[in-house]
Amino acid sequence: MTSTPRIELRALTKQFDSGGSQLTVLDGVDLELAAGESLAILGPSGSGKSTLLALAAGLDRPTFGSVLLDGRAIEALSEDELALLRRHKVGFVFQTFQLLTNLTAFENVLLPLELAESENARDRVAELLRMVGLADRSHHYPGQLSGGEQQRIALARAFATNPPILLADEPTGNLDAATGRMVLEILADLHDRFGTTMILVTHDPAVAAVADRSVELVDGRLTEAG
Repeated sequence: MTSTPRIELRALTKQFDSGGSQLTVLDGVDLELAAGESLAILGPSGSGKSTLLALAAGLDRPTFGSVLLDGRAIEALSEDELALLRRHKVGFVFQTFQLLTNLTAFENVLLPLELAESENARDRVAELLRMVGLADRSHHYPGQLSGGEQQRIALARAFATNPPILLADEPTGNLDAATGRMVLEILADLHDRFGTTMILVTHDPAVAAVADRSVELVDGRLTEAG
């Protein structure tokens, strides 16, 4: 018997109004990811990669089609139900880090654990900061950290509650090549450690290489990369 895909997109379509006509960004996208699988979605800026991630997380709603997480269609859920689902099921990594500037590195990683009312939260934060090599920077604020350090803190935060699903949007886009490679190595290591199902969107084939497989988003549809 085939197990239920952790992430499934069915005929996913997203359209926007554009000068009185409909602009189709995603056009009937079908996709399945098994538990623990990692997928890279390649495409240039403006191709709809971030839109696809937002739909997969329930941050936006499709014009047509369906998003299923562990077999549950999420597009019909209320905003409160979606927020609860994201809190327990989905982690995010953004190109722009999205750290809270008035919180220390430790506090940024601690926040999702506090929201989830997790036990032993502070021990978990300390463990994650060690994993990303920033235990000695835990009491620094984002403004006191380099871009690479901020992204490593963002990775620790994304994995804080051990979410079964991770969505990463151009996680090395604001980093130089050497720092980007370091962040990718840490991302791949955390993915392997925790068995997370991951979608990584990028314009860079070198970044996509950390995933199990790659597809390209072309004219609103997914095709095999290469």
